Amino acid sequence: MIQPDKVIKGFRVTEKAVNMQVSNKYTFVVAEDANAIEVSQAVAKLFNVKVEHVNIINAKGKVKVSRMRRASPGVKGKMKKAIVTLKAGDSIQLA
Repeated sequence: MIQPDKVIKGFRVTEKAVNMQVSNKYTFVVAEDANAIEVSQAVAKLFNVKVEHVNIINAKGKVKVSRMRRASPGVKGKMKKAIVTLKAGDSIQLA
């Protein structure tokens, strides 16, 4: 059994994400090892809605080099996002 709070890390609130809510699409930041089925089950369980479709996007991070440690560069901004489309009539209240 999956734990929904481990799969869904939070909402992704940007201007584009807010505009997509008009067409019943919501954007979440999800765990790195989560797949579309787990995301669908977690959203359905947390918000009591019916999920129609899930798209997963892996956003690659930028490589940042520190002046002090040039031999070991780090990665910033890496995340996994999910765009969840809900059935007609369902909605999620963000606040």
